[in-house]
Amino acid sequence: MKKLIFLLFATLAWGQVSAQQTKINTKTQQAVGTITVSGSVVDTTGAALPGAIVKLMSAQDTLTKNTDVNGKFTFSAVSQPSFSIFVSTLGYRSQLKKFSFKADRKTITLDPLVMRSESLVLHEVVINQPNTPYKLDVVEYRSSEYKVRNNQPIDDLLKKMAGVAVAPNGAITHNGQAITNIRVNGKRFIGGDPAQALKNLPAEVIERIQVIDDYGQQANLTGVKVGDPAKVLNISVQTPEGNTESYAKLIENRYQNPYDAPLSTFSVDVDNASYSNIRRFINNGQLPLKDAVRIEEMINYFKYQLPEPKGSRPVAIATELSAAPWAPEHRLLRVGLKARTVPTDKLPASNLVFLIDVSGSMNAENKLPLVKESMKMLVQQLRSKDKVSIVVYAGAAGQVLPATHADQKQVIFDAIDRLEGGGSTAGGAGIKLAYKIARQNLIKGGNNRVILATDGDFNVGESSDESMEALITKERESGVDLSVLGFGMGNYKDSKMETLADKGNGNYAYIDNMTEAHKALVSEFGGTIFTVAKDVKLQIEFNPAKVQAYRLIGYENRMLAKEDFNNDKKDAGDMGSGHTVTALYEIVPVGAKDPMSVDPLKYQKPARMQNTNSNEMLTIKFRYKEPQGNASKLSETIVYDKTVSPDQLSADHRFAAAVAEIGMLLRGSEFKGDATFEHAISLAKSAKGNDEDGYRAEFIRLAETAAAMSRTELAGK
Repeated sequence: MKKLIFLLFATLAWGQVSAQQTKINTKTQQAVGTITVSGSVVDTTGAALPGAIVKLMSAQDTLTKNTDVNGKFTFSAVSQPSFSIFVSTLGYRSQLKKFSFKADRKTITLDPLVMRSESLVLHEVVINQPNTPYKLDVVEYRSSEYKVRNNQPIDDLLKKMAGVAVAPNGAITHNGQAITNIRVNGKRFIGGDPAQALKNLPAEVIERIQVIDDYGQQANLTGVKVGDPAKVLNISVQTPEGNTESYAKLIENRYQNPYDAPLSTFSVDVDNASYSNIRRFINNGQLPLKDAVRIEEMINYFKYQLPEPKGSRPVAIATELSAAPWAPEHRLLRVGLKARTVPTDKLPASNLVFLIDVSGSMNAENKLPLVKESMKMLVQQLRSKDKVSIVVYAGAAGQVLPATHADQKQVIFDAIDRLEGGGSTAGGAGIKLAYKIARQNLIKGGNNRVILATDGDFNVGESSDESMEALITKERESGVDLSVLGFGMGNYKDSKMETLADKGNGNYAYIDNMTEAHKALVSEFGGTIFTVAKDVKLQIEFNPAKVQAYRLIGYENRMLAKEDFNNDKKDAGDMGSGHTVTALYEIVPVGAKDPMSVDPLKYQKPARMQNTNSNEMLTIKFRYKEPQGNASKLSETIVYDKTVSPDQLSADHRFAAAVAEIGMLLRGSEFKGDATFEHAISLAKSAKGNDEDGYRAEFIRLAETAAAMSRTELAGK
């Protein structure tokens, strides 16, 4: 019997459960880790509750602990004396409490946190004619009949169903009989650990659960049942009606011959929305749509150790060359750019306009409520010299908060708290009004920016991608940038939001939970909000004496004509404080098998370059402008034909390669070569490194889940 390992305390809401403290570091002026907070969790009788999940949250901290066997917990590195505590444990009502102590407190002991039991009403429905093509006995449970909180793991839902039990080791039984097989939407797992794919499913995406008595293939065909049946658990995942998510069609970059195309030119891209969106798909039990996978955004979700720029330059470049993991006869070039990190107190004053979508489509729990909490996080990072205005739009657009200095945080919070959703979506009118208010409060030499929070479902007035692109292109001439924060699912318009951020000289992030909001708006605050180099372009010239073919991995919608590199009027991507950008090229060296399969020319031979005896493989040029400048500056570096052995490769290089390999597998790329989930996961594990924030560990978990799902008919293979 194959045991199905379900984690008893899976906590999707916080990204992972750990008995160790997880801390999201922030770059603030306040000292970090100076206060110790301890307490205990008990029930109404005073009995200790071991294993309860305790989360401490503040503007600077997001810490998670489990109570010990005595129900106690301790946070030893808290940054400030004002914080909230969220406690949850199975069978009890979750609670959130706020605390505020004097600033000089170094040790804080909280009164016991008392948890009240949660009454459970169990229902059982027996179906004589199962809704499956098999002649089997079925007991069916409708998830709508059970009360589950957002992001509760599926284990919690199973435990509420009559006759179903989940043991501490994850084994599932029904009326005392072990579940020996598991299906999702009727499709059987072909290999691997099925629990790996299911343990991350939040209970709210489950439509129904069936326990099936399977008497075998012969019984399925004849209806004659002999012997004891195997117990099968079938989990039906909801397919939202009217799902109108849209993604721009993406055609992968192909191999180029350096004789025909010696130059590869593209704009940098610091967006990482695709990765967060992919995580949402996988956590909801579904492999991502092909066009939702943008490999460069997956790679750039992670931070890499790159040298800081020297002197007055705002950007530095570094390279690394190795064999390509999925095609060892090929080379993998990693190009890394690092923007100068500017301390928060040295950043210019900000004039921010929050443009918030309050239409009816934003009413879901993972939309407007999450927007409001995210905006509050951002306000906490602002200084007294910064200003915030708030514009909302639904059927029409309006201003709900005039320009207010950020030292009046409560005034801003109150305006955010008053927001409610309803109506159609006049996105074009909202954008026009937001830019108008930003221009009225323009700070010369400052950071003037509209921050749009939406699901992108514009349906009144200007709403097509083309009309929105024209609007933003015109408005950006005013010196006001646009950043886009995407929220929600079901009617999510990725294609529209990526276009808006691209044309608005801003960045684009997808916020699927509070942890991601903290990453984008607190941990990476400077990079998200403050530009240190604009219109950053790269151009690489390949030496045909060394390179037979090359391919840029990703950046399909950032490609530029070779003439655009020297054209300072051509818009390109911007880099914020501390931002890193990584690009990968797969290179086919001379002498390797040619992937282009083009017959040699009969009547002419390509002219050989003079550089045939040089060891130079390629030359990298990059241009950038100062934030307030109009003329670009040029820098370049040479990469020689010298690969690094695997044991000398940096962990960053290996991890970026693993992410690219997973991205190609998720896309079903024709260029994936010998890539496998198993190899990519092994490579990622070997390159996890310190991983202080846990993002690389989360990637490995998602890759393992995707691998398990890909081995099923559910993946559509």
